[in-house]
Amino acid sequence: MALDSAAGLFGMRRSLAPEGDRSVRAKFAILVLAAFLAATVLFSLASGASDASAFAVVRDWLFPSFSATDALSLRDRVIVYDIRLPRVVMGVLIGAALAVSGAVMQGLFRNPLADPGLVGVSAGASLGAVSVIVLGATVLAPLTMVLGTFTLPLAAFAGGLATTLVLYRISTRQGRTSVATMLLAGIALAAMAMAFTGVLIFMADDRQLRDLTFWSLGSLAGATWQKIGAVAPIIIVALAAMPFLARGLNALALGEATANHLGIPVQRLKYVAIVAVAAAVGASVAVSGGIGFVGIVVPHLLRLLIGPDNRYLLPASALLGASMLLLADAVSRTIVAPAELPIGIVTATVGAPFFLWILLRRRGILDL
Repeated sequence: MALDSAAGLFGMRRSLAPEGDRSVRAKFAILVLAAFLAATVLFSLASGASDASAFAVVRDWLFPSFSATDALSLRDRVIVYDIRLPRVVMGVLIGAALAVSGAVMQGLFRNPLADPGLVGVSAGASLGAVSVIVLGATVLAPLTMVLGTFTLPLAAFAGGLATTLVLYRISTRQGRTSVATMLLAGIALAAMAMAFTGVLIFMADDRQLRDLTFWSLGSLAGATWQKIGAVAPIIIVALAAMPFLARGLNALALGEATANHLGIPVQRLKYVAIVAVAAAVGASVAVSGGIGFVGIVVPHLLRLLIGPDNRYLLPASALLGASMLLLADAVSRTIVAPAELPIGIVTATVGAPFFLWILLRRRGILDL
């Protein structure tokens, strides 16, 4: 009797749920993605030149005073805690930042092909970072002396933010922001930023050129606790602000006029979203270089799975983006060992075909 009542109640709830509602699936997907991220973190900590297993790492955390014969060796402790763990933490932060930024930009522009690199944010951040790398010992030496290790992430953030503010000013007229103008102006500003970056690269010496070449392809190899301390506050604050944009982004999907009628401050939403994306992407570019396609692939893949509701899409993007970047980093560390393949090559190898698939599907060339 009780089972019949429960079944009847469950059926009533299902009948009352709106058609196409994927909230239950989305919540379950978030739980699965959280578990997948935990497994990916353990895999990243355990994979590499050291023979320390994931079980040994967990056991060392839970029982640090375990017997000397079974505990991690001093060499393995250095590898796991001083080399791999900072790299994993940075990978989680940057993967989450890029994926959530991509989801926010796609919601803002109402286009699944939108990406922070599309509107010049990444190019502006790269210009700021390259300026410090090339001119940090000469023209920008006083600034470097004052800011220390914070110079590079702050310069990248300033470059991304400056580009974003100029873009916002160009595309806003009489209090209204044109998305089409923003896209076109973003492409132009990105080209200008890349031109100035090219001038700085031309001025660089051989040592700086080697650093810039590897940095431009993206890498987590230089992860240290000091760098994490410099960029983590910026990324965490930006990520913490983005979920509060979910309701506005959902309303914006119906159009700006409808969002205004629903009481959404559309102009303020656009401003806050762009500044948050500039902060997250700028800090990420400063320490990892250019890592592409994470912001396109992750949100679009999740949108197919759990739907477009940004209340679930944003946290799910953070979890899957972090997992994907850690997996890409593990591949980059092992595929050509003992050398290391730049992580940007790995993400581009996977992301570029996926981007083409999205484009062809939207044009109706692929009937999938």
